[in-house]
Amino acid sequence: MTQTANLGVDIGGTFTDVVLETGGRMVSAKVLTTYAAPEEAILDGLAQVCAKAGIAPSGLTRIIHGTTLATNALIERRGARTALVTTAGFRDVIEMRTESRFEQYDLNLRLPEPLISREHRHVVTERVNAGGEVLIALDRAEVEALAGRLKGYDSIAVGLLHSYLNPAHERLIRDVLQERLPGISVSLSSDVSPQMREYERFNTTCANAYVKPMMESYLGRLRARLAEAGAACPIFLMHSGGGIMSLESAAQFPVRLVESGPAGGAIYAADVARRHGLDRVLSFDMGGTTAKICLIRDGAPKTARVFEVARSYRFKKGSGMPISIPVIDMVEIGAGGGSIAHVDVMGQIRVGPESAGSEPGPACYGRGGARPAVTDADLILGRLDPVSFAGGSIPLDRAASVTALDTHLGAALSADTLTAAYGLSEVVDENMANAARVHAVENGEDLADYTMIAFGGAAPLHAGRLCEKLGIDRLIVPPGAGVGSAIGFLRAPYSFEATRSVYMRLDRFDAAAAADLFAALRGEAEGFVRSCDADATVLADYKLYMRYVGQGWEVPVTLSAAQAAAPDAAVLEAAFGAVYTALFGRTVAGLPVEITVWAVNATTPMARPVLTPPPKSEAQAPVESRRQLFNPASVTEVTAPVVARASLGDGARVTGPAAITESETTVIVPAGYTATGRADGCIDIRRLP
Repeated sequence: MTQTANLGVDIGGTFTDVVLETGGRMVSAKVLTTYAAPEEAILDGLAQVCAKAGIAPSGLTRIIHGTTLATNALIERRGARTALVTTAGFRDVIEMRTESRFEQYDLNLRLPEPLISREHRHVVTERVNAGGEVLIALDRAEVEALAGRLKGYDSIAVGLLHSYLNPAHERLIRDVLQERLPGISVSLSSDVSPQMREYERFNTTCANAYVKPMMESYLGRLRARLAEAGAACPIFLMHSGGGIMSLESAAQFPVRLVESGPAGGAIYAADVARRHGLDRVLSFDMGGTTAKICLIRDGAPKTARVFEVARSYRFKKGSGMPISIPVIDMVEIGAGGGSIAHVDVMGQIRVGPESAGSEPGPACYGRGGARPAVTDADLILGRLDPVSFAGGSIPLDRAASVTALDTHLGAALSADTLTAAYGLSEVVDENMANAARVHAVENGEDLADYTMIAFGGAAPLHAGRLCEKLGIDRLIVPPGAGVGSAIGFLRAPYSFEATRSVYMRLDRFDAAAAADLFAALRGEAEGFVRSCDADATVLADYKLYMRYVGQGWEVPVTLSAAQAAAPDAAVLEAAFGAVYTALFGRTVAGLPVEITVWAVNATTPMARPVLTPPPKSEAQAPVESRRQLFNPASVTEVTAPVVARASLGDGARVTGPAAITESETTVIVPAGYTATGRADGCIDIRRLP
């Protein structure tokens, strides 16, 4: 069998992680993200890992890429000059939102600004009703006149009322615009997000249009530059739902990439969970800019149909920009190694969401940063080795961290450097712990029953402290934790989820129409998967979103392939009743049930996990050196052992407080916990009885 050489690339806000897997071994590199031309960091990392593995770029089999570029463009409002075309009377939907107040008692509440301001929103006279029937036909001449007013825009979002049921008017607008404005980028809501709820659908389409020219340009440059470097292999993108899609599909629907990097991390954590037989896992991914938290049940991350980016209130649902696409459900906060700290008017330390990123980076990077970041605190607290950070590629300046902490925190709080660093670290750890608590409560979960899996460059430094705060007794740090998301890309299947909103009450159920709809959605989803691998075995998962008639939201109901091929109203009602009872403790007698959204996820099968055996014996790990490490349990510095991760073989253990070092990160074992090496390279950290 031909040996494969697969490359995973994750562009983060601070670092670009590159992982090469070939011949049963894995090599990795972390390089600073190059904002002006992100592909430059990829080429740098590619050269490094190819040199380590002893292969040429031409020997690569495939490249799988995930990026936060689309997310950052939405957050920072750095997208294309975009217009929205919508139905007359619905021009202000994306500004009116749902008219709900996410902070009920804030008299000075400010809603986030819409992505497209009012002067760039245009209307056409047309109307389709909730059954998909045309009430007012669209006049082509009106669209042609509108095309003249849209000159000068780079991208157009088209969202018409009920177009998810009848897209004919949206397609007419697209055809006229592409005819009259050659080269214009057009995004249709009936293609991007064919689901009910105008606000979410319009906003998702606007987001797609807003980032589409930038992402098309970037992906085109990336393909060309990789080919120039000799890597002419197929390039795939990680999408927000936890699967892989083709570069061409990603360029057409870039909004599906908004959570691509974090999704890779969740897939990595799910793979580790399956190998260790864990059914309840809290995935914790902390990089240079953000921290991501995700619940994983029975080896699969929790998924959702809508999520928010750019929340203006840290933990408040409704304060962000809703994106209506299939996505791994996680909470993301501005807490990373580069998150900047300051003292507010109340004399309290605040950390993030502003990040130093890679340019200039934390003060200790010596690249011009003057304000204290989380990495500066970690250095002062003894968690980082200034010589070996990032494999020795970025020597850290301890004196610069001291100056930044003293100037911006210590002076305001009358605190010494160590106290300022500890305060900064405690605030960011509590921010992340609180986010995990909120996420768990929203999903009805008790984190005390969970195992944490931590990865990302900064997560192993802080995960132990989070476990203490959350009452979690077990923490697993997998191999390659510093580049976990990039490894996750290599574990993900090819997949695509097709959705459509079609209302159907079960007391008026049309079994033939339901079967045809499922078949059409499977064909659509499978087509995207086969664009990645024409010969792949493709599986399908079927799901309905159902509710009682009159309710405002629905619950997901999973069906078997047999139930989707021959749908039966009684079977569907029983399945809905079981899910509803599990969530709310009861059903509602006498109310009819309806289906609102139909979904089919096509995916290639994943390899069966090989369970990691327990250690055959245990022995003390060899201590490489000792260092001063701040111990939160005693609020003092202690002399702690330093153990090289490479020496922590199966059954080797070290008791905290201790530091376990590797090239991409450092694992901090807190007091009261013991760390044991496992056969698969994971570090298994457990609370002592």
